[in-house]
Amino acid sequence: MKRILPVDELARDSRFKRINIEEVVFDPRNAVRDDRSMRNNFKPTDPEAPDASRQLMHAIFVGEIQALEGAGRTCWDFDTGDGRDEAPFQLKLDMARQCWDESRHVEISVKLTEHMGTEIGEFAEQTLLYQAACNPDPVLRLTGVNRALEGLAIDVFNTMRDFGTLTGDPILEFCEDWMLADEVTHVKMGSDWLRRITANDKERQQQALEFQRTIDKLFSFGGFRGESEENPVHLARRFREMAGFTEDEITELVDVAAEAHAEAIARSEAAATASGA
Repeated sequence: MKRILPVDELARDSRFKRINIEEVVFDPRNAVRDDRSMRNNFKPTDPEAPDASRQLMHAIFVGEIQALEGAGRTCWDFDTGDGRDEAPFQLKLDMARQCWDESRHVEISVKLTEHMGTEIGEFAEQTLLYQAACNPDPVLRLTGVNRALEGLAIDVFNTMRDFGTLTGDPILEFCEDWMLADEVTHVKMGSDWLRRITANDKERQQQALEFQRTIDKLFSFGGFRGESEENPVHLARRFREMAGFTEDEITELVDVAAEAHAEAIARSEAAATASGA
């Protein structure tokens, strides 16, 4: 079996439609409105809330597939050992356990998409999560996937659980709460292994954290995640603390999200100027 499987060789059937992450980030529908405020479609009173929640649930579904693929690749892509290009046996065991969790999440997400009236393939799939899982450095995989993208999953599941509560949907609320508990474990594994492997190599640790910051910024989607009421997805501080994030790291993540929001505003203003609006 091939190591470091490229993203264009992922197994998908005809239902899946792929989109580049740049098309998501620069989609004007994800940007700010004319009054420069965010579009928060997860308020139950918002007429777009049903479709927004269905779209996010479908994104969770394809994300779980890629998380399963990524964790499985980490078990296979690296020789077992303690070298820089190797993965410790115990780390592979944790990734195998994560595969079990992710496969269960895929099954839950399929049922939730059906429950919410969505068909597989109704929305596009972007593959940045799997691309982050292709990094040839196992430590960068841990920060890019387990800390950045699984960290985003903590925020998303917490938001969707609250949405289920507010809309009186006990099925959505229960399922998101169930998966949220797993995501905290996955992020905690990433935090623990990052610090363990780089305990005597602070330069490598900083490189890994910078890679995480890049992924975090991309997945802020121009202010999609933050701490204000207008951010669709709220940063789940308590669960991130449980997952091994320090207070300084959480503060930095808030700053990254604010930076992404400011850049989205700048793009919106530039587009308005170019169009003569």
